[in-house]
Amino acid sequence: MAEVSYINPLSNEGRQIISQYGDLNQIFDEDETLIDIIIHTANQKISDDSVIPKSYADYATKRMQWAIEKKNNKNYTQAEYEYLTNSELFMQDVVIYHILCQAIAIQFNTGSRETRLFVETQGTLILERLAKIPPMARADIIDEVLDEVKVDGAINWKSLSDVIATKKLKLTDLLIDGGEIILQQDDFLDRFADNFTDRSPDRMYGILIGDSVKEQILSRMIMQKTEEYIKRIKEMSARIEIHPAIIEIGEKLKEFIPEEIGKYNQYYAGSGGIYGSVQAGKLNPEAFPPCIKATVEGVSSGGRNDAIVLLLTSFASYARLYPRIFASDESVKVSDMDPDLSITEQEILPLIFDAADNCTPPLFEDQPQEKINIISKLGFGMHDRLDINHEGETKWYTPMSCEKIKIHLPSLCHPDKSCKGINNPLSCYGRKKFQLDQQAPESEE
Repeated sequence: MAEVSYINPLSNEGRQIISQYGDLNQIFDEDETLIDIIIHTANQKISDDSVIPKSYADYATKRMQWAIEKKNNKNYTQAEYEYLTNSELFMQDVVIYHILCQAIAIQFNTGSRETRLFVETQGTLILERLAKIPPMARADIIDEVLDEVKVDGAINWKSLSDVIATKKLKLTDLLIDGGEIILQQDDFLDRFADNFTDRSPDRMYGILIGDSVKEQILSRMIMQKTEEYIKRIKEMSARIEIHPAIIEIGEKLKEFIPEEIGKYNQYYAGSGGIYGSVQAGKLNPEAFPPCIKATVEGVSSGGRNDAIVLLLTSFASYARLYPRIFASDESVKVSDMDPDLSITEQEILPLIFDAADNCTPPLFEDQPQEKINIISKLGFGMHDRLDINHEGETKWYTPMSCEKIKIHLPSLCHPDKSCKGINNPLSCYGRKKFQLDQQAPESEE
């Protein structure tokens, strides 16, 4: 049977493994036991020697590489990372989990894409591991882990609001009594056995509370505990000295993660065609469609709010950071393209705020709350400034279509030849920018 710490590295068993590990400096040493178990993992594909992590530090990097590839690589090969679901490596995995939590905590913000990547894929990894455990053993380990992760002996349904929002779970899938989610059979029977007179309470438990629901809840709870653990480490790091080995791993991840993500996220506009593709880069005002040029120059009272908050904010942010939004089925956030938010703060917001000042009267003079709405439309919640820890509280608002502009902002819609055959100002910008980029080399000769 798989160990509890294989599913919950924050368990009592997991903490004991960490306390007995020894000197952290050895994480950079080649580990023959680790290599041997990986090589002999069932169904493990070893296309070349680089697939095999040779040390704990190497394993930590490979763990993040797996997270990036699984999320981004269309040609992802599960067999190259089969060792991540080998329960024989439970002790090594616990150590690596804690190393990564600590390295991520000291190197990245708690709301950063790097932290989100680790936390979200930890949940994915748990589900993959559970799927490989035989059913009877899986049921036992799920109950044991759920007992450990309960808060004050219970799981409140509100703690699962995030996973319910993703539609992976529905409130109707849950059995809730007094705000608590009922999962264990003993708990179910204690509360409801007397209510069933014509059918078996045990059978009703199997019908009402499915294993898949328990697995999703367990995965979400471990993700939540991981987030809390990383936050605690970050708070403690201000008061205690961090081991040099952890600092070194964190510095390596700071270079490695953006470099790996960059292999898959090129952020091109459009889907090609006769105009090719437009790569994200500095905004080119010459390529702005007429409605955006008019907005930047200043809008008179009446259409100011929608022009600045709805039209320009979404257009400028996507045009600068992710112009291929309409050719992609990805769900993205500003920090996926602008990790430290420097582009957003130094290029995008100044353009929006300048346009707001150009309005008649200046937008923020009589409606300062619109700054909060602009931050909200970028996906950072109802706040007066950007903060990576608020990202995700609202959604990154996508650009208005030409049809909506005609209806809501008719005074800005004066199409020229660049608008022909276009249904969104972002598409118009992408096409015109591509044409200008193609002409640039000729004009320089």
